[in-house]
Parts: sequence; structure tokens; C-alpha cells
Amino acid sequence: MIAINYLLVILTAFTVLTKNLNPTKTISYIIVLVFFPFFGLIVYYLFGQEYRKNKIFNRKHVLNQKIIADVSERLKPDKKEVKDLEEDVLDDKIKLVKLLHSSQNAPLTINNDVKIIKNGENKFKLLLADLKKAKHHIHMEYYILRDNKIGMKVIDVLCEKAKEGVKVRLSIDDVGSSISRKNKRKMEESGVEWHSFMPVLFPNFTGKMNYRNHRKIVIIDGQIGYIGGINISDTYVNYDDSDVFWRDTHLRITGEAVKSLQIHFLMTWEFVSNEKIEILVDFFPEDNCKTCVPMQIAASGPDTDWANIMEVLFTAIVTSEKYVYLTTPYFIPNEQIITALQVASKSGVDVRLLIPKDSDSWTAKHATNSYIECLLDADIKVYRYCKGFIHAKTIVIDDVFSTVGTTNMDYRSFNINFEINAIIYNQENSLELKSHFLEDLNESEIIDKERWMNRPKIEKLKESYCRLWAPLL
Repeated sequence: MIAINYLLVILTAFTVLTKNLNPTKTISYIIVLVFFPFFGLIVYYLFGQEYRKNKIFNRKHVLNQKIIADVSERLKPDKKEVKDLEEDVLDDKIKLVKLLHSSQNAPLTINNDVKIIKNGENKFKLLLADLKKAKHHIHMEYYILRDNKIGMKVIDVLCEKAKEGVKVRLSIDDVGSSISRKNKRKMEESGVEWHSFMPVLFPNFTGKMNYRNHRKIVIIDGQIGYIGGINISDTYVNYDDSDVFWRDTHLRITGEAVKSLQIHFLMTWEFVSNEKIEILVDFFPEDNCKTCVPMQIAASGPDTDWANIMEVLFTAIVTSEKYVYLTTPYFIPNEQIITALQVASKSGVDVRLLIPKDSDSWTAKHATNSYIECLLDADIKVYRYCKGFIHAKTIVIDDVFSTVGTTNMDYRSFNINFEINAIIYNQENSLELKSHFLEDLNESEIIDKERWMNRPKIEKLKESYCRLWAPLL
């Protein structure tokens, strides 16, 4: 067994060397491989592989469809529109538009209307009403869908609409979601077509080891879209008897950006259904939205050539001039994001980070805490939300750039999971998100640097231990 181990170690070490990684990282992997038989191979398998190069599904069939090509071409704004936007709104944020467009062909859409939704109870009032009005199709893609109180309300509406002849397609993540056989059968008998994303045998044990679809999107009749952090479960709804107050943010979108959401759904659907889906013109109806909210839909995951969302967040932070207000439930960032935040703060930008005081994960909480000291050293203000659990994933910068989506500020969101964010270039929406951020600070405590430095050594030890597992959290 030892001989087999070191044969594999030699082959793996050769692979590591030929990847031309960071020298420190290369040496670290080789040391672990040599001095920790078997365990070293497991560590490399879990941490050392380049996920993005191992494409999970092929997007060519959907993207090569003539209808998709026509839609993508129509979504491209003309040069004059972009020039006007650059002068009036975008300024140096045009770099972000070009970055996303070049890396994944995410078109800048201009004619959109965006409603910012605060918390799950408000989202589901709107969503259920919109679902009941569906005429042609309902497309849903969720990380978590559980058949508890709110989940059954959604499932019942989907079944009713399917019986009426509306085409209902539902993609759920096999690890995050939990639906009984009875309710799965109910959906099938009603005509709801549903599939699990990358099924696993033991979801409770494999949830952190697999590529998971962390997206939460809805497209109704190709005209209304939903995107954000709120899953379908009672946890996300603040009922009178809820144990924990859940603070979250979601968007309701109408206009051209819905077509971008639709394209991303169709690519996932073809993968989960394992069938060549027929792209219909009805998926992309003409819209009459006259409201001007420039935005892009940025998707990222092991199926994309670049870490699109991480790259656009990095660029937005380093080009900030006045402030960066960031809310995330899990702050376990890579070196690029840490450096961007530190450089922004040291150059005079008001950088503030809002995280939960009490997390839903012991390990993630302590891993997050391990990064706070280096932020405080750079004069970044760090707040902890005390009213309950803050799950919102938002950033607002300089009153003109904002993003809402599914992406946490952690390794998994940047490199392993399938994520999606709306990138918005609009003052009105940015100011609204800014006001929400400042309101949340009223329910938060600011971390005092001196007290934080003197926290118990046992806490520091927990943080250092949990930080080792950051890529899996």
C-alpha cells in the first residue's frame, strides 16, 4: 500500500509541477504529499485541483441555437447608447461592462425595471402572485426547495399551473433541496417536469464535496425574472413563531435582462434533463419596458472559462472612489479580494463589511473571524448583525454600482459552486441598497480593534483551525 501511495505521489507531484502554480503553493502540496501518506493524496484531491478547467457541462448546443444567437444580438446596445451611458452613468465602471462582456459574453442590457425585495415574506407575496398569472411557461432553478409551509405553497401553484397547460420546468439541487416522494409524485402527476442537479447517493455527507448549483432564479413567461439570495424554505420567511429573524435580499426584474436569465436557465436545464431542449421563440417575447436600468447578468461556475463574478467584484472594489459597502453571510475570501479591500481602504475609500454575529455554521463563523484582523489593520470597518442571521449577498459602491445575487464571499462561490448575480449600474437602485445597508447597521455592532486583538487565545486557535478548511466551507 505504501508503494502504491508513493507511486501515485510521484505522478501527482509531476502534475503539480507542470501546472506552474504559485511556488509556495506547489511546495506546500509536494510536502503534504510526501510526508502524509494517503492523507496527502486526499488533501490534493479536495483542494489542489483546478475546478474551472474541468468543465462539467457543454453549453454549445444552447448557445449555438439560432434563436439564442438572434436574442443575444438584439440585446447588444449600439455604440451610441453605450457612449451616452458611459458619459452619464458608468464613467470608469465601463471597465466592468467590458470585463464581463469579454469573459463570458454577458451583454449590457439597458431597458430594465428592478424592484429590490427585502426579506423572504415580501418576496413570496410577489412571487406567488406572479406565478399564478403565468400563461406560457414557468422556469425555476433553486439550490434549496423544501416542502414545508412556504415550499408547499409554491409546489401547489406549480401543480395548478401545469394542470392548466402552462409548461413548468423545475431544477433543484440534489443536496440543498428536500422534497418527499409523495410531493415529487404529485408534481409529476400534475405535469410539472422536474430534475435534480447532479444527484448524489448520500447528500448529507457529500454536500460540501460536490459541485452544487447555488443559484436561485425564476423566469415567468420570459417577462418576469427573480434573482437573489432567498431560497424556498420556511427558514427564509419571518413567521411570528420563527426561531431566528432572517435578513435577506432578492430582486424582481422585468425587461431585457430577463432574457439573459432565460439563457442561463436553458443551459442548466439541458444538462439536468440530459435532452436537447427545443428553444422556442415564446421563451423570448418582446418587452415594452421603457425604464432605463443598465444591468448585466453574471454567471460563474466550473462551466465558465473565468471566475467571472469574482473578477467583476475585484475590479469594482479596486476602482471605487468613495465607498464600498459589502454584506455577506460568509466571508472566507481569496487573496485577491482581501488585497482589493485593503488597497481601497488605504487609498481613502470608506470600506465597510457587514457579517452575521451568529452564523448557521460553527466552522464558517470561525473561519470568517480569522480574516477580521487583517481588515481592521487596513482601517476597514467591520460590523456584526445582531438582530438575527443576515444572509443577503449585496455590494453597493459609489452610488452607481450594486450587485445582488447568490454569490458569497468565499472559496466555494468563487471556484466550485454555480452562482449568478445581477450587476446593476443605476443610482436609484444603488441608493436604495445603500439605505438598506445603513439601516442594517442600526441592528449591528461595530468590532473594536483593541478588544478584538485581545480576544481569548482559544478563539484564535478555533479560527486558525477552521481557516484550514476554508476551501470546503
